[in-house]
Amino acid sequence: MGRLDHKVAFITGAGAGIARASALAFCKEGAKVAIVEINAEAGRAAERQVRESGGEGIFIETDVTQDDSVKRAVEATVAKFGRIDVLMNCAGGSLQEDVPVHEMDLEVWRRTIAVNLLHPFLVCRHGIPHLIRAGGGVIINMTSHVGLMGSFKPAYAATKGGIIALTKTLAAQYVQHGIRANAIAPGSIRTERQIKRWENKDWMHAENPSPAARERMATQKLYPYSVGDPADVAAIAVFLASDESRMITGTTIAADGGRSSYLKVYVEED
Repeated sequence: MGRLDHKVAFITGAGAGIARASALAFCKEGAKVAIVEINAEAGRAAERQVRESGGEGIFIETDVTQDDSVKRAVEATVAKFGRIDVLMNCAGGSLQEDVPVHEMDLEVWRRTIAVNLLHPFLVCRHGIPHLIRAGGGVIINMTSHVGLMGSFKPAYAATKGGIIALTKTLAAQYVQHGIRANAIAPGSIRTERQIKRWENKDWMHAENPSPAARERMATQKLYPYSVGDPADVAAIAVFLASDESRMITGTTIAADGGRSSYLKVYVEED
């Protein structure tokens, strides 16, 4: 018996990173998964991985910032599997152009809001009616430690803080339908994108790195919990999706190695 037997999960951004690791972990525990991804190559590859691992999944090419695209993806999932029990909103990211507010291009702000905050709203808008029809379900929103403590990236921090507030509101509004809503706030996770962006870069050895670079380098020195792998976050998602977490709703779990709670103290002292 798997911890997620007979459940159907709708996972955005599941072509890579935390979302793909979560799709594989959900299948291992008996769930069927919709791999909701804008990158067709990555989505098909994730679908193959799921099937090769013995799981059942379907790739649905989707732009999560577009209402009609999300609606079609939800409908395709229900057409394939008959129901939806878990909505996991994991697609998102930040832009290098996310600079101080007075210098920021308005399109950078709009794009960040769309992919990080509009996207979970759209998924919930179309997905929650199916959770209600299923007799209840689970919403898992992916935020970030910067939503708990602030960041050098104002657009990204604003969206991630917004996700925390949205999650609490969803928990309150839909509790009578047997729906739980929680968020996960990862810190530094070695996804493909993060490895490409941060690791083994020449600027890490510069004499005068930027404040963001100094913080990143200092944090990566803090062991053993300061940097995680996608599977670490996927394990938390499995727990939140399962009945084991039935007493948890409206909560944000900081999966950041303590970074939002106490690591800042050590960074400043380092």
